[in-house]
Amino acid sequence: MQRRQPATVAVLGFDIGGANTKAAFLITKEVKVTEFASALEYFPFWKRHPNELSTVLLNLKTRLAGSQAIDIVAITMTAELSDVYSTKREGVNHILDNVTLAFEESTVLVLDISEDLQSVETARTEPLRVASANWAATGWLVAQKIPNAVVIDAGSTTTSIIPVANCKVAAEGKTDLEKLINGELVYTGSLRTNVAAIVNSIPVNGNLAKVSSELFAQSGDVHLLLGFITEEEYIVETADGKGKTRKEASARLARLVCADTEMLSDQEILEIAKHVYEQQVEQIAESVGQVYSRMGINAKQTIPAIVTGLGRKFLAQRAAKKAGITKILDLDALFPKSAALASPAAAVALMAATKLEGRQLSWTP
Repeated sequence: MQRRQPATVAVLGFDIGGANTKAAFLITKEVKVTEFASALEYFPFWKRHPNELSTVLLNLKTRLAGSQAIDIVAITMTAELSDVYSTKREGVNHILDNVTLAFEESTVLVLDISEDLQSVETARTEPLRVASANWAATGWLVAQKIPNAVVIDAGSTTTSIIPVANCKVAAEGKTDLEKLINGELVYTGSLRTNVAAIVNSIPVNGNLAKVSSELFAQSGDVHLLLGFITEEEYIVETADGKGKTRKEASARLARLVCADTEMLSDQEILEIAKHVYEQQVEQIAESVGQVYSRMGINAKQTIPAIVTGLGRKFLAQRAAKKAGITKILDLDALFPKSAALASPAAAVALMAATKLEGRQLSWTP
């Protein structure tokens, strides 16, 4: 792509997930990012009609950019894994249909697993190369600032662990399956994880109680009760469809051991939440250690962990410390704080602007 002659570039980036769609809008002027904003909309593919996605994308564009003309739209996605689709190929193509419908007048580029932006036509011919590639965006973003690092992106549903070496993403796994095998993906997150997938037993009154495998409570209840998130940040629906107060979260957590708030005290339920939290941190820390073990001798002492996502402080940072990492940096020390909550969307937006400009752009917190 030739370097753009006008001094100003406006770009939209989207990270289209199965539960949340995140958007980032940036404007560059004279090789500097001069404006940036991000937003998120809860859009569960399994509950809403997937064809509504185009409307969601346009709503996010309006919230962030108003009537501003957009030079380029860049996307990455994980929603193709949703069980509304029979295959990832079907999901990728349907998502691309919605994006191109929403932005008929804009150039649309799609991130692939090699940190490249492809045309929609190329993405359709190789859907597995663009499926669930958002980790490559986050890794690329960090590599613009730090040559060697391990990025820990703790989102609402999953935690990605992304090695960066010599200013390049150095992930061994390219698909989610490969990443689950080698420790670069942990299917646990800040809000949506079934607590029964985190623990199978819980200490209660000096005894060890097995956990019900029902979807009685999720990680959002744990983190709400422990004060790590607010009711406003608990953006997904609850397991029982009820509210997001501490009292309602306590009731859901009590059901894990087939009890209720008359059988267990507030303190006993709080201890359940603490136990679940420690086990979730341990799950992530184990995979962080697995990835660091491939980064070389003394990597834990010399290579920093960069934390991002909704759970960056209470999951990613805590897991990095537990894994023995001595240098931990929040992404908002490198980029604006709002980028840390939508890092893949921010990354593809910056990547597209860089490609359009034909040179590296300056962007500081």
